Amino acid sequence: MKKLIKQGSDVNLVTADQVSPLHEACLGGHAACTSVLLKHGAQVNGVTVDWHTPLFNACVSGSVACLNLLLQHGASLHPPCDLASPIHEAAKRGHVQCVEFLASQGVNIDHNIKHLGTPLYVACENQQVNCAKKLLESGANVNSGKGLDSPLHAAARNCSAELVTLLIDFGADIWVKNAESKRPMELVPPGSPVGQLFLQKEGPLSLMQLCRLCIRRSFGHKQHQKITGLLLPDELKHFLLHV
Repeated sequence: MKKLIKQGSDVNLVTADQVSPLHEACLGGHAACTSVLLKHGAQVNGVTVDWHTPLFNACVSGSVACLNLLLQHGASLHPPCDLASPIHEAAKRGHVQCVEFLASQGVNIDHNIKHLGTPLYVACENQQVNCAKKLLESGANVNSGKGLDSPLHAAARNCSAELVTLLIDFGADIWVKNAESKRPMELVPPGSPVGQLFLQKEGPLSLMQLCRLCIRRSFGHKQHQKITGLLLPDELKHFLLHV
């Protein structure tokens, strides 16, 4: 690549679909190529006909190294079109480190897209437990989903006991109804152990859990980093962090 650039090849040459070498480098997760292209003037916010940016492609490949390079060279965290949102793509594919990195850079982790919902909803819909946990730790709204469908509805529909437990621990509303006036529990197939889990959680939250939720909410986004830095005993910090 360096040889081609030295010979005069245009780093911003695009295909008929407006795909640039930088798009391809990020899609492949090739950080070294990404670095070379950016140093030679590659357009960091170039958009393809599908509204894909290099940042979006880095989230497809799960390359935090590419994400970091792109942001260092002025990449925008805000997608030019909701058809290609980097944080949603990372959550969908289970790229936890990308989700964590984007959240740490100030991306809107509650960005609600009409046809997708929030990143948390997308993570639950695709059963990406670790991404859902990272979003919740970063302060994502546990009840914000897709329209009237909450993340808990998605978890119940997928019969994911792990996600259901996680969401309820972070304060998910088990009584909320979706557009069909169904509660999450009513979406669980008969005989599923997840149904039994909902029955166990139907009572009021304990005072300890209510206190934890209240404290976490007071920190807003980046809860995990803020709580970690508190001058508190480790045991109490672990409780607040769901460790």
